[in-house]
Amino acid sequence: MQVISSPEQVQSFLLRQKQNGQTIGVVPTMGALHQGHLSLVQRARQESTLVVATIFVNPTQFGPGEDFEQYPRTLQDDLQQCEQAGADLVFTPKTDEMYGADAQTFVRVTELTQRLEGAHRPTHFEGVTTIVAKLFNITVPTIACFGQKDYQQQLIIRQMVKDLNFGVKIVTCPIIREADGLALSSRNRYLSETERNRALVLNRALRNAGQQAEGGVSPAQIAVEMQRRIHDEEGVELEYAVVADERTLQPVCEDTDSAVALVAARVGKTRLIDNAILRFPSTP
Repeated sequence: MQVISSPEQVQSFLLRQKQNGQTIGVVPTMGALHQGHLSLVQRARQESTLVVATIFVNPTQFGPGEDFEQYPRTLQDDLQQCEQAGADLVFTPKTDEMYGADAQTFVRVTELTQRLEGAHRPTHFEGVTTIVAKLFNITVPTIACFGQKDYQQQLIIRQMVKDLNFGVKIVTCPIIREADGLALSSRNRYLSETERNRALVLNRALRNAGQQAEGGVSPAQIAVEMQRRIHDEEGVELEYAVVADERTLQPVCEDTDSAVALVAARVGKTRLIDNAILRFPSTP
């Protein structure tokens, strides 16, 4: 497995590989890898002949007062895990290589970024789309794998790819959970044992939402029940719990065949997100 930090070297190498008929699968990450990330590498391995993981803690997607400085940086362990998962190359750029002192260009998706995560983290998605666009330009992927846990993010990246004609196939991979249902996240390591137990309310609320949907409960009622369950959990501060259209993220209040339930909350000082696809009984 190669480890390269130079954007120019990575781009030159991968362009040659693509010209020689290789299909390139890319997995963008910020490091602090867990099994969720590794499942993306494994999926890229299945669908491409050359797998690239990127590790870069991107400063532009952190807002004021967020955890950029504290975000875990575990590069050596990450590299070992990437190799075991089947990566052929890991791109590990430095900040000044990705953002020059005179950088003036950012990529912004408009409508999809305005609600949910975007409402709570106003500058976040502009940082995400900008860095992903840069990574795509450098790594020239055939496919790129993202996790369903960041549901809004993968929708926004799909929109960007469509709007800017990147020609990259976006693959969304299932959420990987602990045995007790907690969605894997690099930020889980911030949780104390008590906080971790409290965080399980997110998955409980989503599982209950799934059961209610199968039982024909309306999307509006499901959203209210999710909000109640999370709000009532001691030590958990609810930010949102909604049932939304899978493509537009607009709230769903009427009959539908499927939707996505999305939740975000702070457990202690740690902000967590989760989601689940809901299936409703087909209406005659």
